Amino acid sequence: MKDFRNRVAVVTGAASGIGRALADAFAAEGMRVVLADVEADRLEAVAREMRENGFQVLPVVTDVTKATDVAALAQETLTTFGAVHVLCNNAGVFTAGVSWEAPLEDYEWVLGVNVWGVIHGIRTFVPIMLQQGSEGHIVNTASMAGVTNGPYSAPYYMSKHAVLSLSESVYHELKMRGAKIGVSALCPELVATNIDNASRNRPATLQRKQAPPTESASVEAALSSFIMTGTPPATIAQRVLQAIRDERFYILSEDAWRRSCETRLEDVRLGRNPTFDVPVG
Repeated sequence: MKDFRNRVAVVTGAASGIGRALADAFAAEGMRVVLADVEADRLEAVAREMRENGFQVLPVVTDVTKATDVAALAQETLTTFGAVHVLCNNAGVFTAGVSWEAPLEDYEWVLGVNVWGVIHGIRTFVPIMLQQGSEGHIVNTASMAGVTNGPYSAPYYMSKHAVLSLSESVYHELKMRGAKIGVSALCPELVATNIDNASRNRPATLQRKQAPPTESASVEAALSSFIMTGTPPATIAQRVLQAIRDERFYILSEDAWRRSCETRLEDVRLGRNPTFDVPVG
């Protein structure tokens, strides 16, 4: 897809961070943008601001962990704009802790948003995009955590590996059908977002029932201290636009995280034990 004008983009997690930056970037290219997020007040504020800037947007409160919510998102998109050309399954959350000490609620919450959110997006929107028969593109937000690994964040790392694997499968399946739908896996480095405060949207039923272990608190505190020095979300959004134009699948960082990825790939190639090589900033 080279021309974005008058096309329709659907972005989940659009009320902040990378999702908001993607929405702004698409709108600036002349697209109509559907903004999906679970955070209703912030979503309305973003929609209001974008409309004041002259952009056509549709805010839809959406819990991506629920298939019914994502189906309703698709229906509102079609009712309002008549089509969908770019789908960004972007909503994501983070928790930290030792893998065997992390409560089940951590796994359920992170996998629910980061993995099932993408699954619901794919299962709901791909049939629509195929039926349209027009040019389109899907962007699934993984992470450089999806091509590396490390301690104290097992639910997050494994969720992003799952997103990458699902994205690769969808890419192959669409290619084999000759569909005019591209796929990209967005794998950014540390980005200046609010993911360190993702618990603000954590459902009451999945709250931790006891104080987190020391390692969990330490990792989450470290994330908060580093995150504001991360890459601006607008930079990530521009990478996505270029990747869509180039029909490029892997959208990777070029910093220490990329070198860590290469180390992991070499571990696999040589069959050696995992190397501890996680960038700290």
